[in-house]
Amino acid sequence: MINLKLPDGSVREVEKPVDGLAFAESIAKSLAKKAVAIKIDGQMKDLSTVIEKDAEVEIVTRETPDGVDLLRHDASHVMAEAVQELFPGTQVTIGPVIENGFYYDFARAEPFKAEDLEKIEARMREIVDRDEKITREVWDRDEAVEYFRKIGEIYKAEIIASIPGDEPVSIYRQGNWLDLCRGPHLPSTGKLGKAFKLTKLAGAYWRGDSRNEMLQRIYGTAWANENDLKAYLTMVEEAEKRDHRKIGQEMDLFHFQPEAQGSVFWHPKGFVIYNQLEAYIRRRLNASGYKEVKTPQLMASKFWEQSGHWGKYRENMFVVPDEVPNTEDDAPVLSGDADLMAIKPMNCPAHVQIFNQGIKSYRDLPIRMAEFGCCHRNEAHGALHGLMRVRQMTQDDAHIFCTEEQIQSETEHFVNLLYAVYQDMGFANVVIKLATRPENFGGTIERWDAAEKALGDALRATGYDFVIAEGEGAFYAPKLEFHLKDAIGRSWQVGTLQLDYVLPERLDATYVAEDGSRKYAVMLHRAILGTLERFIGIMIESCAGKLPMWLAPVQAVVATITADADEYAEKVAAELRAAGIRVELDTRNEKINYKVREHSVGKVPAILVAGKREAEEGTLSVRRLGSQQQQTMALADVVTSLRDEATPPDLK
Repeated sequence: MINLKLPDGSVREVEKPVDGLAFAESIAKSLAKKAVAIKIDGQMKDLSTVIEKDAEVEIVTRETPDGVDLLRHDASHVMAEAVQELFPGTQVTIGPVIENGFYYDFARAEPFKAEDLEKIEARMREIVDRDEKITREVWDRDEAVEYFRKIGEIYKAEIIASIPGDEPVSIYRQGNWLDLCRGPHLPSTGKLGKAFKLTKLAGAYWRGDSRNEMLQRIYGTAWANENDLKAYLTMVEEAEKRDHRKIGQEMDLFHFQPEAQGSVFWHPKGFVIYNQLEAYIRRRLNASGYKEVKTPQLMASKFWEQSGHWGKYRENMFVVPDEVPNTEDDAPVLSGDADLMAIKPMNCPAHVQIFNQGIKSYRDLPIRMAEFGCCHRNEAHGALHGLMRVRQMTQDDAHIFCTEEQIQSETEHFVNLLYAVYQDMGFANVVIKLATRPENFGGTIERWDAAEKALGDALRATGYDFVIAEGEGAFYAPKLEFHLKDAIGRSWQVGTLQLDYVLPERLDATYVAEDGSRKYAVMLHRAILGTLERFIGIMIESCAGKLPMWLAPVQAVVATITADADEYAEKVAAELRAAGIRVELDTRNEKINYKVREHSVGKVPAILVAGKREAEEGTLSVRRLGSQQQQTMALADVVTSLRDEATPPDLK
């Protein structure tokens, strides 16, 4: 008798080994119809997998997150089959699942065209209608290499050749088409359904290396049903309208140019947003007991070697040799053994240097050390994306040095602060993930287990729910990730809290304990906004440029209808400035409708219209951004209303 435990805790007994589909049918035929895979002791497997011993079992249906990922995986294979049927001679390389979709990289001399996507989609639907059976085969590695070389698939042969010779090679056959893949897969192509869409073409280097051949990448998305697909495509369409780069240009906030890849040129209006956001979070940190510091941009490589970053992130760091003076003519020369310096990609080793100045006692802890640290990371050109992915960034970074006993209280203190900030920014939907030990990690398993338990226990004490992100921790510490949902439903990972035992030991960050012994401090790495650049980009897209008034670069415009009102408009602007309102005066010889339209495109929250009658009565016609209505108000009431609305939320 085999005992199979289901997710609800119930146990089903089967008399003999049974495959996943038969087991699903034994529960309910309707469940078997929805099933796409099976989980056995937490591992995703094909439905055809036979369960031979006691296990925890879960039937994976197409609507679940695992099920949707499986659909996307199969969609990439169906797309590859369609491409090779339509364009003989095209080689396949890799086709993984990504967030909200999939892609496949192809090697083909002739470039794909946008209109080819429709042809490929149509052929994919035909393959779904064929309902081709999908089966797994295990091949000898050398035989697999020889087979794929023989049919002209040199990229696939290269991948297989990199597999250790004693490991079996997993091949999935899909009708007459086959591909290297670990799996699992759907039972047949018909199970995929037709809720998919090919979205764009792009270039990609083989194995992500710019020294290799350029391949052609086709992106797509796939969902459990047509309604989900339609909702996603609508969101994408809305996201394109909200693109922060487009809105940033319309509002004259910032720009980028090739001579400074990945670095932002902030224009005056954009820098107002930046400064307001920095001032806000600085006030929040000061009120929460943080002490602000400033550390060097350029530091010796030894600090990064000691911390472990050098071995993990060296290729993403900007490194320069230290210059050695020439004693003969004082001209600097580069010695072959010159020390290397690195422009900091993060602040943590520098903050430890400040902590290590002088002896610290347990009575001094916790120490909450904050810095608006300008960091640089050598991101690949193809990965750069406006404010969302830059090379030069400013983090609202801080490190908390504390004792073991203070982990829970400091975690609670941080989480409460983070939620207060997000609420002020208009984000109410927050998902917390606990990212655990990755495959390549620093420190010992015992230390990691202790850190994960301490972080999980501390978060549970706050009362907030969280999910586990298995294996997604930093190399030196588990972390909490805080994901925000924006106005159109997209998720952004922004805040983080990492519990680190490793770095204090590597950099000798100790304190004198109550019993007089030396102990390593616990180090909590934390950020709320993440980087100011990226958070501003998220805010712009979530608000579609209609920022809350306290963040708006121009909070009000006084626009005249005729020259008779110019003097009055100047008086209005002066009173608003005296009340702390960022105001502009528009007395141009243009029609008022033109002025209103122009300032609406610029996303000015309040347009105050003054004509001859308003000047005589001491009133203004107030038009709010996004509204066709206007309201006549006395000047004093306008000043009071705008001053209250323009006050940052933490100062109200």
